[in-house]
Amino acid sequence: MDTHAANDLPAGAAAHGASHPGPAVYFKIGLLLFVLTGLEVAAYEIAHRDSAFGAFLKPIVVPVLLILSAGKFALVAMYYMHLKQDGKLLSGLFVFPLIIAAIIIAALIALFIYHYTFQRGML
Repeated sequence: MDTHAANDLPAGAAAHGASHPGPAVYFKIGLLLFVLTGLEVAAYEIAHRDSAFGAFLKPIVVPVLLILSAGKFALVAMYYMHLKQDGKLLSGLFVFPLIIAAIIIAALIALFIYHYTFQRGML
């Protein structure tokens, strides 16, 4: 960027652009996402095998997959959507509805579990 173009930018925009990570960071994040995806596939495959470790992992495979996918989502949101470099207000506007949605989903799951458990008890 030449000095004339930098002078045409609003105040703080040049400093904002300087804080973005370089290609090496994006490559590392992409590699980490690849590894996390591999762990998700491995967890699913191991849980569905007829082995002692598969029997141990089967009841907890869904929470493991949810944690791994939440970690991947956080990495994508922070780096590829640039939330890490944005202000706290913009990050809050993105994260607050996600928290509300997670609470609603957890409440609905608990409601369905209670409902189906209650139905089985009545039969």
